[in-house]
Amino acid sequence: MATARLELPPKLVPVFSGEAMYRGAFGGRGSAKTRSFAKMTAVRALMWAREGREGMIVCGREFMNSLADSSFAEVKAAISSERWLADAFDCGETYIRTKCGRIYFAFVGLRHNLDSIKSKARILLLWVDEAENVSETAWVKAIPTVREEGAEIWITWNPERKKSATHIRFREMPPEGARIIELNWRDNPWFPSILDKTRRDDLANRADQYQWIWEGGFRTVVEGAYYAASLALAKAERRIDFVPRDPLMRVQAFFDIGGTGARADAAAIWIAQFVGQKINVLDYYEAQGQPLATHVAWLRERKYDNALIYLPHDGAQGDKVFATSYEGALREAGFDVTVIPNQGAGAARARIETARRIFPRVFFNESTTEAGREALGWYHEKRSDDERNVGLGPNHDWSSHGADAFGLMCIAYDEPPGRPPARKPYSGSRGRSGGGSWESA
Repeated sequence: MATARLELPPKLVPVFSGEAMYRGAFGGRGSAKTRSFAKMTAVRALMWAREGREGMIVCGREFMNSLADSSFAEVKAAISSERWLADAFDCGETYIRTKCGRIYFAFVGLRHNLDSIKSKARILLLWVDEAENVSETAWVKAIPTVREEGAEIWITWNPERKKSATHIRFREMPPEGARIIELNWRDNPWFPSILDKTRRDDLANRADQYQWIWEGGFRTVVEGAYYAASLALAKAERRIDFVPRDPLMRVQAFFDIGGTGARADAAAIWIAQFVGQKINVLDYYEAQGQPLATHVAWLRERKYDNALIYLPHDGAQGDKVFATSYEGALREAGFDVTVIPNQGAGAARARIETARRIFPRVFFNESTTEAGREALGWYHEKRSDDERNVGLGPNHDWSSHGADAFGLMCIAYDEPPGRPPARKPYSGSRGRSGGGSWESA
């Protein structure tokens, strides 16, 4: 029997090697993951047909009102792209099956057609494409339908949220033996130049969406986010990496003050060191409804006992219940405290513009500042309505606390003369909390 040659992105070869019940890939646009998995469904169908097995391959998506909403066109195109596959399949306007009739494809919507899946016998493979929005309820119902000996479940998706059922089930807590990898445009050997032009245009003009669309990142920004372009540039320049603590420089902590109680604003703290031309951001903390003692305990636990603390102007105001202030309480706890005066009208806008100007000097320690960077990526303008689209200033939501503390840091920074530092990342052991070699501008 002649051997057919099948080309896949190299990163997918181990995914389809060996035995596994679960195989999958997640990532951004242009990775060839959907086309590759569509082709492999046909390969599996042909292999099983030649082994004499009978059954079906179910291709599912969360919603499917018609074949146009399904993976039907992808599977059909994948089959027609290989002569040896095209010769083995019968592809009609509404069906796909092997010419021997042993294996056929079914296309279903998981949200509304789960019962029809449960009624189908001998499911050899369930491939769920665009799986990001599949609910936990759908997974709980769909997975047990795949119960044939040697049957498999394949998943492909573009990530959006850390809290999605698909992310939790297949990335945070993947099934034992699962073969699931990240696949992006750079992993596609056939990434077309015309698509690369689109990618570059998105990077230049739609930076707030670029990481999600192209790099497999979570959708952590909204359209028009103030710092989206700055964060994208920081990542491209590898200023979001391992950043060590300089033992010779004092640590500084920049607060946005929260309150106690379930409905209180969150408290946020950025930990940074000003090292010459650079702002080295070492850590980020956020807590809602917790007393000041909890924040102080975190500072001590992270060995920031000697931090110089910066508070916004309301840090000097007395608490309505305890007749004290953040400033006074932190001084009693042994910290040096500086209160930044009220900036007056337009203070929020001034913080934003200052932060944008200062941003090229900022280096983030990747592993400890993720939550803070997520807040910066979401912080955006509040709009009046869709028709007038009038800007009403920064939107006060969950992201504004981290963004306000970051802006306070930039206001407090005494910008030295000269150009921002060269975009050269620190070197050394990534992810370590201390040590490592590094360079200072």
